[in-house]
Amino acid sequence: MRKTLFAITLASLAGSTLSMSPPAAAQTAPAAPAAHYSVKDTPAGKLIDDPAAAAILQKLIPTVWANEQFKTAGRDLTLKAIQQYEPDALSDENLAKIQAEFDKIPAKG
Repeated sequence: MRKTLFAITLASLAGSTLSMSPPAAAQTAPAAPAAHYSVKDTPAGKLIDDPAAAAILQKLIPTVWANEQFKTAGRDLTLKAIQQYEPDALSDENLAKIQAEFDKIPAKG
C-alpha cells in the first residue's frame, strides 16, 4: 500500500512538473535585430521612399540622385544593378560606403 501511495504521489508530481509553464523570461524570444537596407538586394524605389535612406543617397551619390531616370525607371533595380549604368558613382568602393551608412539605420516595412 505504501508503495502504491508513493507511486501515485510521484506520478502526480511528475505530471504537475510537466504541465508547468516556463518562466516568462524563458517564453519571450529575443527580439530579432532590425533589418537593414542592402545595396545588393533592396530596390532603389524603397530607398528613395525612405527619407533616411534617401538622405544617404543624396549625400553619397548626388549625380545619380539628380538623374530623373534613377527615380523613375530605376526604382525596381538595386544599386548594384544600376552600377553598370553609373560605374564611377556606384563603384564597389562607393557601394561599400553606402552599405556602411545603411547598416546604421533600420529598414522600414
